[in-house]
Amino acid sequence: MNEKFKRRELRHDNHTVSLLTDHLVFSPKYRGKMLVGNVALICEGIICKTCVEMDTEIIEIAVNPDHVHIFFKYPPKYSLSYIAKRIKGSTSLILRKEFPHLREWCDDHFWAPSCFHGSVGNGWDIVEKYISEQHTMNTHEYNREK
Repeated sequence: MNEKFKRRELRHDNHTVSLLTDHLVFSPKYRGKMLVGNVALICEGIICKTCVEMDTEIIEIAVNPDHVHIFFKYPPKYSLSYIAKRIKGSTSLILRKEFPHLREWCDDHFWAPSCFHGSVGNGWDIVEKYISEQHTMNTHEYNREK
């Protein structure tokens, strides 16, 4: 294994070295196809900003009309449920504020209460390929430089 790949995998913090990655999938309420056009672009931007605030590295992201895939590396100080709650909470708040038609569609919560978490470990290539295959014409991509 080359040195560049090792650095990419391991996260170095003050007192820990870790490799915590997750594949998170969540969807709007009722699996509504609401993530199109500017809604999808703004949603992706909010997700990226929220992840930066939590020192969470996005490896791959796909915003589809009716669901979102995020593959990310996160610090051990945060639980996966906390990360999902922050991402879903911030996007819901801002999207419903910026796009009134989303409030009319579902006034209290934008996202369905459930989500999928898949621990990735060393299967990066498989997950990256899967998420990149999720792209459609209405999908927006953020691909972190490796």
